[in-house]
Amino acid sequence: MIRLLHIDSSARPGRSGEQAHGSHTRRLTARFVRQWQARRPHDPVVHRDLALSPPAPVTGEWVHAAFTAPAQREPWMRSALAESDALVDELSAADVIVIGVPMYNFGMPATLKAWIDNVVRVGRTFGFDRSRTGEPYWPLLAGQGKRLVLLGSRGDHGYSPGGRLAESNHVEAGVLTPMRYIGIDLADSIAIEYDEFADQRLHASIAAAEAEVDALVQRLTDQVSARREPA
Repeated sequence: MIRLLHIDSSARPGRSGEQAHGSHTRRLTARFVRQWQARRPHDPVVHRDLALSPPAPVTGEWVHAAFTAPAQREPWMRSALAESDALVDELSAADVIVIGVPMYNFGMPATLKAWIDNVVRVGRTFGFDRSRTGEPYWPLLAGQGKRLVLLGSRGDHGYSPGGRLAESNHVEAGVLTPMRYIGIDLADSIAIEYDEFADQRLHASIAAAEAEVDALVQRLTDQVSARREPA
């Protein structure tokens, strides 16, 4: 059994192709999960909509509580970390994390940044020991085979590596860097471009992204099946 964590972060509530002004990333994440469940109907899926339920931003109280040893935490500290605990538990339980991440002003939505700040947490997803020889930090989710799938959308075009606007793209690196820091190294990324042009190039980009999503689901589910075949 493979557990999926499906995260949407677009401020747009609907899906493009179904609702006027709907979200391209919601369209892609829904397609990924639908295709996965068609091939593996018994795999559980947890859906978290960061636009409907935005995580609280990290505060000074949160930091104080997070860096206090669990046995020494006061009730207010446990309360300050309750949402973070729930988000970390979801992430820790997941094998495949599918995130819809539109580009807002060259970066990720603030709700997704708040989610990252809540799950990149000392003692839960990374370790820290200032007395440790060498590197004082280490990932706690490493070696678990977790895979991250980023499904994005961009108003302009040319944001992929080598493209005309690649240096202005702070989306994928902004998500991948902290996820790798906690030990999630396997990652795939697909994005729709040309949204602001709303012409045939957008339609072609949507079709290409959907085809990539379908191929990715087939590849990943085939890998899962291969790993579980008896010798």
